[in-house]
Amino acid sequence: MRNAGPLSLLIPTLARTLTLALALGAGFAPLQASAQQAASPAAAEHVAWSRNANIYEVNIRQYTKEGTFHAFAAHLPRLRKMGVDILWLMPVHPIGVTNRKGTLGSYYAVRDYKDVNPDYGSMDDFKRLVKQAHGLGMRVIIDWVANHTAFDHPWTVEHADWYLKNEKGEIYPVTYLEGAEPEYWTDVTGLDWKQPGLWKGMADAMAFWVREADIDGFRADVSAKVPLAFWVQARAELEKIKPVFMLAEAWQPDQHQAFDMTYGWDTLGLFKDIAKGKADARALKDFLARPKVAYPDHAYRMRFTSNHDENSWHGSDTEHYGPAFKAMAVLAATLPGMPLIYGGQEAGLGKRLEFFEKDPIDWKNYPHADFYAGLLKLKHGNRALWNGQYGGGVEVLETGNDKVFAFRREKDGNVVGVTVNLSGVRQQYSLPGSAGKLALAAWAYKIAAPKQ
Repeated sequence: MRNAGPLSLLIPTLARTLTLALALGAGFAPLQASAQQAASPAAAEHVAWSRNANIYEVNIRQYTKEGTFHAFAAHLPRLRKMGVDILWLMPVHPIGVTNRKGTLGSYYAVRDYKDVNPDYGSMDDFKRLVKQAHGLGMRVIIDWVANHTAFDHPWTVEHADWYLKNEKGEIYPVTYLEGAEPEYWTDVTGLDWKQPGLWKGMADAMAFWVREADIDGFRADVSAKVPLAFWVQARAELEKIKPVFMLAEAWQPDQHQAFDMTYGWDTLGLFKDIAKGKADARALKDFLARPKVAYPDHAYRMRFTSNHDENSWHGSDTEHYGPAFKAMAVLAATLPGMPLIYGGQEAGLGKRLEFFEKDPIDWKNYPHADFYAGLLKLKHGNRALWNGQYGGGVEVLETGNDKVFAFRREKDGNVVGVTVNLSGVRQQYSLPGSAGKLALAAWAYKIAAPKQ
């Protein structure tokens, strides 16, 4: 998603009523969504390779000076050595020219769902990248933008009825007026999900990538702005080709009817507040003891300290976390959920990457690569830290100090204990069963696990 304003404006509402009853070709028909609709078996059980996995976001444009698939592929052995499992590639499609923002445009202004951005290389280059990742034991998912397209997408001419129109019968910029401030995404135009032909057209385009490029799933941009019933049916069609992994850019529990994982914006806010001294262990305890939203047991939640939106529009790791960076990354990697690493964080990404221009990452010899490798190895080897129903719950431990947060997780006899100093000064604390006072330096952490 290209974040253009406050997060509250970008989180869609829960209410969705689908009234379509028209049949589409090949048995692909819109269904009416229901709050009680059960999750698909694939979404509830999860593909086996995801169960102790992590996810790593890749911005092809900014990843290398070349900004190509081929140049990024040279990093694959390094990433696998670091322990990366799932590569999430930001949109790889051609970018619209009409109403383009900046010099290079937004990745999320898709001009063709069945092709690659020529700036990145050819379709064959992309297929080779996927094949190489698979050969190293990694999986590849791509960003999918189903809510809107560029103004010069062929569908605007070939299937004009698939688009939302204004009172003059013209397509118009995506507009959101429900928040505190209006949003106008002037380089994209919205799709009309009341049109049954769109359902099959979009599903066919998604299937193309699984069938032809052998990708392993999708990250769905602003997924809750697209009918949930579409995602349920699209996933069922994709699963006929191969098992897939689906990430929703959404927080709503009902998304887990179709998706394996949703965004953990809740902990992102806590991490930032703690790093700024606005919250401490009490906020984490309250979050774990009294969750504001209930999720199904099978739900994967994505835990992260940054991503492309967060970095470009809200602040770099240096701005958000400063010396608290590693402490917050430890929490993201060990609390229940799947940890995300945003490409560049292993280099200490201290700047906001330009969104519409070329702005390559300065890798600086990967100073945090070993740190992340340790966290990912910890998750791989300890069942207590696995994702969703495959991992253990959280038992918060009393430390006698609100600046020190400690917890343990256990699964099938595997126990992991984590203690983090949530402040910029040395802290003393105690743990149940400890003989005396313990101490942690500013923003320091301790992890006790059988396999490290």
